[in-house]
Amino acid sequence: MKNNAVLQVGPLMPIVQDTIAGDYGAVRLPDSAQARDEFLREHGASFDIAVTSGKFGVGTELMRALPNLRAVINFGVGYDTTDAAQALERGITVSNTPDVLNDCVADTAIALYLDVLRGISSADRFVRRGDWLNKGNYPLATKASGKRVGILGLGRIGRVIARRLEAFDCGISYHSRHPVTEVSYRYAASPQELAAGCDVLIVAAAGGPDSEKLVDADTIAALGPKGYLINIARGSVVDEDALVSALLAGRLAGAGLDVFAEEPKVPEDLLALDNVVLLPHLGSGTHETRAAMAELTLANLRSFVDNGTVLTPVHA
Repeated sequence: MKNNAVLQVGPLMPIVQDTIAGDYGAVRLPDSAQARDEFLREHGASFDIAVTSGKFGVGTELMRALPNLRAVINFGVGYDTTDAAQALERGITVSNTPDVLNDCVADTAIALYLDVLRGISSADRFVRRGDWLNKGNYPLATKASGKRVGILGLGRIGRVIARRLEAFDCGISYHSRHPVTEVSYRYAASPQELAAGCDVLIVAAAGGPDSEKLVDADTIAALGPKGYLINIARGSVVDEDALVSALLAGRLAGAGLDVFAEEPKVPEDLLALDNVVLLPHLGSGTHETRAAMAELTLANLRSFVDNGTVLTPVHA
């Protein structure tokens, strides 16, 4: 066991699993709590690299159980499931897979945007139920072009979303921790101010403790009964209870959600709402993008094994 320096945490793409097992002798952390605890007590000190995904990560307790950990190689751009603060304190390198998934996640945001405003999924169900034949025309929807769109988090993905929305003649504003000097979009000083000045709020902020419930009840209220919310970031960024309450009460026109607070659990109240589009966290879910993410994950691992650095560190 002492020769296996690489620990796999959670399931990964087959090509990643097979490569880290074949090339690096990676051992997978047991799934059951009891087996996991026993395994870590006996072998936790043997590992100096963990390979994981944004869904599982290396949380606080697991990181403490790996006293010789030197790197967390993360498949995915989000790393909020990894204790980044402890990693920084202990000098543990954390990598992710940025940029390679920007296009597909932005495409998903635009798909949700069009679907929610124009009622595409709802209209599809309308046809399949036979309602077009039996009830006549589908109700009028909302124009998607020319809307005022607020983007919460104008990072890599947020900027790609904004560029796509320019083609729809949308007026774009944003809120980030700091103004972005190289763009001409209007900057809002807070999420609430951003929501109050737009028709559609697209959430593209990074997850983690600093952004938990950044979109709170007041922000949702500022968006108003004619406003729409799109979330392709993390479920934790939005106060899910406040969102569900607003949708049920008609205080929000609709929502397009690719992420949820307790995935794969989705609030049951949302399942019957025709003005809400629900996706199973598939933002980067294309063959092309997942292959690129796998390649970058393995490149980060190879780089760290070879020279102690990664290609895409989360923090320097």
